Amino acid sequence: MHEMNVLITAASRRVPLILSFVQALKRLGIRGNVVTTDMDRLSPGLYFSDRHYIVPLTTDPRYISIIRSVCFKERVRLLIPTIDDELPIFGSHAESFLATGVRVAISSHDTCTICNDKYLTAQFLSEHAIPCARTWTPEQLDIPNLTYPLFLKPRSGRGSVGAHPVDNERQLRYFLDEVPDPVVQEYLPGREFTIDLLADFNSKVISAVPRERLVIRSGVTDRGQTLNHPGMIQLAVRVAEALQIRGPANVQVKLKDDQPTVFEINPRFSGGIPLTIASGADFPAWLIELRCGRRVRPCLGKFTDGLMMSCYESAIFLPDEAANAMRPLAAQL
Repeated sequence: MHEMNVLITAASRRVPLILSFVQALKRLGIRGNVVTTDMDRLSPGLYFSDRHYIVPLTTDPRYISIIRSVCFKERVRLLIPTIDDELPIFGSHAESFLATGVRVAISSHDTCTICNDKYLTAQFLSEHAIPCARTWTPEQLDIPNLTYPLFLKPRSGRGSVGAHPVDNERQLRYFLDEVPDPVVQEYLPGREFTIDLLADFNSKVISAVPRERLVIRSGVTDRGQTLNHPGMIQLAVRVAEALQIRGPANVQVKLKDDQPTVFEINPRFSGGIPLTIASGADFPAWLIELRCGRRVRPCLGKFTDGLMMSCYESAIFLPDEAANAMRPLAAQL
């Protein structure tokens, strides 16, 4: 078998995800390297891969050509985008990457665009009769007749940045002015879950793992627990099939009276994916096997129920010459 080299973009703090791909290659007995990119030479994830490159921001017009150069140089066969900003871009270029032998684990441009826009997400789910949080743009609000609490967040945003609970009209008017391009959602009571899911490259769902977000830090699960809940699993499958998800995604829901309601979808790996992988749903290994042309059978509901995760901080220490030796790839082109 040829080398199975994997490229993970925006390495940042995604050390567990990077290591999961490194370990999956070894466990599967497949020869290959994990390559990472990031714009910051001090991103810790860079130092846990076999190779790494400094690249410009996603908004740089050279970004895709630079990533292509990395793929060519490192003989990459599987590419894993990880941040919201770049998802529609890779969705648009997935076929051209594939023509050069690089499979991008990404949904279509249209799917990524819908998921990155919380108002479009709510519209899409409503049109497909999937239970979701009611969502309004500022122009649609009938402010004097609203019922509180509500939730205000950026229409396109990452993590919990700019997201605020709203308890009254004064707070609403303040955050409408403060948060750029916001949407307002009904406040959903209940327990909060993320459902990690993986679909193959033909949009067939392989796995969906609900996990409760017990403690959230900076928008990422700090402590969580898996829950084998057929209703949430079925809901995630409905969402994935409607959106024709390819590769990884996560569906965020609130669960009240045993009924899940969707409030956000991200067509990428979640920050809490280590818990899902530890529960036996080895998304990195399955993606590698799919790229190798192997069949991965759906295994819905097959994971360790009730597994808990509690995260902690760690650090790496770099001699000055190690960090300074890294130069932006853009400067070499």
